[in-house]
Amino acid sequence: MAKNKKEIETHADKLKKREMRIKVLKIGLLTTTLFLIIIYFLLKLFYNNGDFTIILDQNFARDKGIIMYENSKDKVNRMILEAARPDTMDNISINWLPKNINDEADGSHNGQNYIAYTFYIENLGLDTNYWYSIVIDDVIKNVDDAARVEIFLNGKSTVYAKMGVNGQPEPGTTPFYSDKYVCMQERAGMKTGDIDKFTVVIWVEGDDPQCLDNIIGGEMKMHMEIQEEKILQ
Repeated sequence: MAKNKKEIETHADKLKKREMRIKVLKIGLLTTTLFLIIIYFLLKLFYNNGDFTIILDQNFARDKGIIMYENSKDKVNRMILEAARPDTMDNISINWLPKNINDEADGSHNGQNYIAYTFYIENLGLDTNYWYSIVIDDVIKNVDDAARVEIFLNGKSTVYAKMGVNGQPEPGTTPFYSDKYVCMQERAGMKTGDIDKFTVVIWVEGDDPQCLDNIIGGEMKMHMEIQEEKILQ
């Protein structure tokens, strides 16, 4: 028996709605896939673009005649410097670091289980001051609990570490400035022609009481900023 016109229209409407639902589902799946791909590549860029970068504020550089470079014999001015990352970093002791680490080489001179990077700030303009800070971008598995960051400025060393579990600084260290910053320091009285030499060393301190198995596989992403004014908190 032939279907009447109303039955045919109802069946057609159901097919149309079904096709519409399938179409919406496909669009939703495609959108989700594209979103996940974008997130993947952003994270890949974030974590593979070196473990440590140095950024010179371009306005400060232009206005004050400040240049930054990693090779004292070939002063190629750059706004961003990037330290090479080692394949893996296991915990070590500060006593294992080379005694001449500040004078070993320019640029990246990593050793086994640590990052070491040397660069220069030169003043080609008038006398000025600047601030340098190390920003903590991200931490995985609380590896910052046992991390150490040593900064040599013109040969003078300061080792930074997170405050100890007892509320006191770890032996021989200066506490992190805050949860977001390793340090924030002013370099005052930089005269015309002055050249500041920085060496930054990063490692996981095996003698830290918080260097436990739970931080295995952790990561810490940081960058350093050179600018004229102190960052407001």
